[in-house]
This record gives sequence, structure tokens and C-alpha cells, in this order.
Amino acid sequence: MEDSISDMEQRLAHRLKALRLERGLTLEALAQRSGVSRSMISLIERGESSPTAQVLDRLATSFGIALATLFIEEPRAGASPLARRADQPEWRDPATGYVRRVLSPPDVAVPFTLVEITLPAGARVTYDNDPGNVIAEEQIWLLDGQLELTAGTKTHRLQSGDCLVLRVDGPNAFHNPGREAARYLLAVTARGRNANGRDMA
Repeated sequence: MEDSISDMEQRLAHRLKALRLERGLTLEALAQRSGVSRSMISLIERGESSPTAQVLDRLATSFGIALATLFIEEPRAGASPLARRADQPEWRDPATGYVRRVLSPPDVAVPFTLVEITLPAGARVTYDNDPGNVIAEEQIWLLDGQLELTAGTKTHRLQSGDCLVLRVDGPNAFHNPGREAARYLLAVTARGRNANGRDMA
């Protein structure tokens, strides 16, 4: 388990640096765009700091992609369409202890990404989700426990078995009000926006 999480953090470090360089951004430029300090970004890219979910969300949004996209590589020819359970990478948020497991096979072009998330009892994770950069369409299927999902001014309360369709284009929060861990399946597809605010597929 620990090896898997450490491997995921290393992948994130390489992925974040690659995305920054692809976009021609300096550390300073990315810091200004994301609101994450230059020194923190540098530590993350070197694999010397474990970023929180909030920090990763800010960086993803600054790149114009969904948070889930950070955990998968770019599609490549010949990639296997099968992701065995033992090979599905996991990442643990150091701030809340929530665990994100990427189910979708890496390096394969798919219209959406599947993620399994375990949110500890009482934990809350909030995302800024700057509406100027990314629009995400999500389906959340609660497998176990309870979940409160707040998007804007509206809060949805889910029980085991409930499924919610959500358009995410602003701040939102996931909260587990129960005494047991909440486990849910997240299917997400996202698109960025150009400088004029128009949607980009």
C-alpha cells in the first residue's frame, strides 16, 4: 500500500512538471496563476513534498484540466486497455486521509475517468474549482456510508446506493458526516475554457 502511494506521488511530480513545461510556464508564472507558492511547486515537482487535494486542485485548474486528469498519463499507442487491481495507483491526501484510487487504465484514451474514493468519517475536502478554467461533468455513486456534497449554495445528501449527476464549474465540497468511511465511485469528464471563456472540448 505504501509503495503504491509513494509511486503515485512520484508520478504526480513528473506529471506536474511535464504539464508546466508543455505550457511554457516558469515556476513563478505557475505560482501566480494557481495561487500556490513557487517554493511549494518546486518541492512537489522534486517529490520532496506531499501536496494536499486543495493544492492539486489549484494546480490542475491552472492547467485547464480536471483534478482526476492529473492522475493519468497522456494516451499512447499500444497501451493495455486492462488495469489490474494490483496496478491501480492510489494516492492519499495528507490533510484529510482520503484515498483516491484510479480505476481507468493508464495511457489509454477514454471519454471519462473512473476513480474510487474513500473519505474517512468526519472528513471534509473542499475545492476552489475556478469557473474560468475548467468545467467538469461528474457522476458520483455512493457505495458505502454517507456523503454530503455542496456545490455553490446547494447541498446534496447521499445515502448508500444513491447516484448524483453534477456539473462542476465552481467551488464544491465533499463531507462525510457519518461514523464510518464513505466509499464512492466517481466518473468524470472535463473540458477547459479558452481565454475568451468559450468551452473547449
